[in-house]
Amino acid sequence: MESQKMQNKNGQINIVLYDKEGVKVEPDQRQRISYNESSPFYRIDQEFSSFVGMDYLKHSIKEIYAMITINEKRKQVGLNSSNQVLHMLFKGNPGTGKTTIARKLASVYYDMNILSKGHFIEAERADLVGEYIGQTAQKTRAIIQKAAGGILFIDEAYSLARGGEKDFGKEAIDTLVKHMEDDHDDFVLILAGYPYEMERFLLLNPGLKSRFPFILDFQDYAVDQLLQIAKKMLQEREYQLTNEAEWKLREQIILEKNHSPHNFSNARFVRNVIEQSIRKQAMRILKQNKISTDTLITLTRQDLVFDKLSSY
Repeated sequence: MESQKMQNKNGQINIVLYDKEGVKVEPDQRQRISYNESSPFYRIDQEFSSFVGMDYLKHSIKEIYAMITINEKRKQVGLNSSNQVLHMLFKGNPGTGKTTIARKLASVYYDMNILSKGHFIEAERADLVGEYIGQTAQKTRAIIQKAAGGILFIDEAYSLARGGEKDFGKEAIDTLVKHMEDDHDDFVLILAGYPYEMERFLLLNPGLKSRFPFILDFQDYAVDQLLQIAKKMLQEREYQLTNEAEWKLREQIILEKNHSPHNFSNARFVRNVIEQSIRKQAMRILKQNKISTDTLITLTRQDLVFDKLSSY
């Protein structure tokens, strides 16, 4: 196979591939995340730029994109190519971004041509487990069919096994395992939950763990990362913290993390603080009756009140 560099009118360099017979290989017209010689992962970096941390996950997505791109090149020149199973298991405490990332992957996988629809279906135990014999498999298959072409996300997946041996949840697990293998070409299953509980869950079915080539640990955020997340949330809402308010928030995050290290809700706690602080600020401004652009966007130390605010 030979390649030729061609420069378009915008100055961007494209690589044109030719097969062994000298026939030009056309790129897949549907692929919206495009290959770029200088930065092949530019679009992926853009898509995940707003997510703090998660370096391993971002690296995994780049590997998947590289595999898809090279597989297409292999097909175009008549070489064998194979599809990779992309089912995932997310382990992490609340507020570490599991659901947000799963929702983002649905659209990214659609852009990569991995999924035909790119929609996101979130299900729980009640959506899968029936009340009598035969109902569970039927309900589970219906959810899988609904998710075909997209991502099926099941949070707290270990709840499927909470009823013991006679519970119908085991039937739901068995049905999921079967379709993970049969329908993996246009269907991605993501199971998520607390780290310890998910480890126990994987032991329920001998073939369950091997069905997940991507098992990702969502680590708790560090204090500086949580402050970065807070500033992103505030920027999206067009607010800002005073220096004193920022220090107060930092101190409270440290206190909450040390007090409940296994139950701290990470970014969810930060979001709750911000939303409550915005309400407190609104009350303060109305009482003072001094409204200006500066007062409307500024959250002060007195606006940050943590009483009755749960981190769980």
